[in-house]
Amino acid sequence: MNDPAALAPQEWSTLCEVRLRGSVLRPAPGHTGELELMGLVVRRGDLVAITDAGRAAHAARARLTPGSPEEAVVREVYQRFGSLNARLLKLCTDWQLRPGGVPNDHHDPDYDIRILDRLAATLDCACAELDRLTAVDGRFAGYAGRLDHALRRVDRGEHAWVASVTCDSVHTVWMLFHEELLCALGVSRADEQPVV
Repeated sequence: MNDPAALAPQEWSTLCEVRLRGSVLRPAPGHTGELELMGLVVRRGDLVAITDAGRAAHAARARLTPGSPEEAVVREVYQRFGSLNARLLKLCTDWQLRPGGVPNDHHDPDYDIRILDRLAATLDCACAELDRLTAVDGRFAGYAGRLDHALRRVDRGEHAWVASVTCDSVHTVWMLFHEELLCALGVSRADEQPVV
């Protein structure tokens, strides 16, 4: 097989995961062999990383057809995404640092509860947008559940599930969702306008 468009569903899923995350630690056996043979990913010890060819193949297949009804819906959601993104990133910062730049040691439950209440409200708004996206493009179907899972872990007192990079925390899943939006529209992060 030399045509990336003909990748089996699991191979395509693995390529997407590697592209969105940058690299993946020890993916399931058998999920990268064909991708490696095609030059789309490269194994570096325990990591699998995307190649330039893999990035190009992913970009071509992940991009929605310009001017399509699906792209119009995704673009409309994306136009509202900036303010949600700014809110979520601020919440993650507030979770990690208290006013004055003091690290949050999580010994003030009132402070943490206020952050988590704002986080839950922001994720409610995000899930409404994810429902709109999922209705036109199935690639967005899993994000609401993953965000909910992370928030439930936080509610159980597992603080890492807000912003840690070592698990599928709220911040990690949000970053993947953000990258997925950009890929669907063919937008690079460098092209994004900051929300003030």
